[in-house]
Amino acid sequence: MQETSTTASDPSSRSQSAFNIQRQVSTLGSTSPGPVSLKTSTSPAPSQLKTKTTNVRRMRRIISEDPEWSLAIVPLLTELCIQHIVKNFQNNPILKQLLPEHQKKVLSSLPPELPLSVTANLIEDENYWHRCCIKRWSVCHVSKHGDSWKRMFFERHLENLLKLFIPGTTDPNVILDLVPLCRNYVRRIHVDQFLPPVRMPTPPQGEEQSDSGSEGEGNEPEKNHYQLQALVGGLKYLEELDLVYGVKDCGMNFEWNLFLFTYRDCHSLAATIKACHTLKIFRLTRSKVDDDKARILIRSLLDHPALEELDLSHNLIGDRGARAAAKLLSHSRLRVLNLANNQLRASGAQSLAHALAHNTNLVSLNLRLNCIEDEGGQAIAHALETNKCLTVLNLGGNELSEPTATLLSQVLPVNTTLISLNLSCNHIGQDGGKQLLEGMSDNKTILEFDLRLSDVAQESEYLIGQVLHNNREAARQRTLSPGHLTLPTNNYSENSVG
Repeated sequence: MQETSTTASDPSSRSQSAFNIQRQVSTLGSTSPGPVSLKTSTSPAPSQLKTKTTNVRRMRRIISEDPEWSLAIVPLLTELCIQHIVKNFQNNPILKQLLPEHQKKVLSSLPPELPLSVTANLIEDENYWHRCCIKRWSVCHVSKHGDSWKRMFFERHLENLLKLFIPGTTDPNVILDLVPLCRNYVRRIHVDQFLPPVRMPTPPQGEEQSDSGSEGEGNEPEKNHYQLQALVGGLKYLEELDLVYGVKDCGMNFEWNLFLFTYRDCHSLAATIKACHTLKIFRLTRSKVDDDKARILIRSLLDHPALEELDLSHNLIGDRGARAAAKLLSHSRLRVLNLANNQLRASGAQSLAHALAHNTNLVSLNLRLNCIEDEGGQAIAHALETNKCLTVLNLGGNELSEPTATLLSQVLPVNTTLISLNLSCNHIGQDGGKQLLEGMSDNKTILEFDLRLSDVAQESEYLIGQVLHNNREAARQRTLSPGHLTLPTNNYSENSVG
């Protein structure tokens, strides 16, 4: 009775007992075949019992145990600690106290959704910020951000906040609270949209407004945009500021006032860029900047310690604004000036030419899509006779004709610094093209010369192209030669003497 109860309570003992009984029966059958053989004929063969028992054991093992379990995959205490640190990183960030190999494991496991207040000044690992950028933006050009993923994340994050900021509605602390976190990483701000304040619709007036809309200063107080002074003042490494005052994707809500750069915006921006002593590049394009606003901005840039590039293209700047820019050339270290697609005339070009003749810093001047005509073009050509630093000049689309080409043909053999010249979309004519060809035949430095849509004969354009090819090949040979760093100085002196 005791054996029976034990077998019933323990399945493994019951199977073992059954197997032992069957083995005893088979043993007895071999000694006394009469009655015992009768008894064993109703029982299964021992081999069958053994196979069945083995299958049962296998089934029991698969069900009761994990087939993938192994001592080799038991988590180490270090791994358990790392998992705990990752799980509680937001409330208790532990990173600097860990060994380098443990830091890498923690950083590779952290989610990119952690608050910036936790990660900004603690995590420097580029792989983590790479994951944060890829998670947030589908297209990432890290080369535009100094090949730094962390810098890219903070710059684009800040730009998104500025693009969506609505004065009078959005809390300014949303942006200002980010300054202590990103001040060491933001070097570039590119904002192509500034939203105006939200205002209630005004009742219809008796007189119909013109299609151009009202742009006077009377309506400006309700159209002022976000003021950048507090933000830029906290970014101690800011080098580039690229702004467009307008609204993207406005659809059926289009109004001309949405694209209005107000006087308050102008004065605030002028004070901002004047106080930013690290600023090297300032761009303000497509913002309806006229002469008065351009003078306010340029006045704040006089004697700026770091400014190298100024881009005011695609605005409404005329001759008064050009005179202010000419004064800036004499009171700054400006190397690039872009006034393309404005309203410059001959007087403004003459002011720029006068400053250019004595300038020793400017290397690129873009006056494309203005209307300086031959009077302004000739003034700039005269300035090239004495200028020794300008390498890129763009005068495309300025109503230039043969007189300007004639004077340039006399300057080209003398000037030894100009590398790129653009006279496209003018009225040079066939005679002007021949004179330019004559001047280019004695020039050894120009590598790019754009004469498209300038009424130049195809033969002259082809021959000028051959001269450019020879100049490029000579420049390549000078670059490949071991002493190429000293060759340009010798060539310049020989050309000036000749």
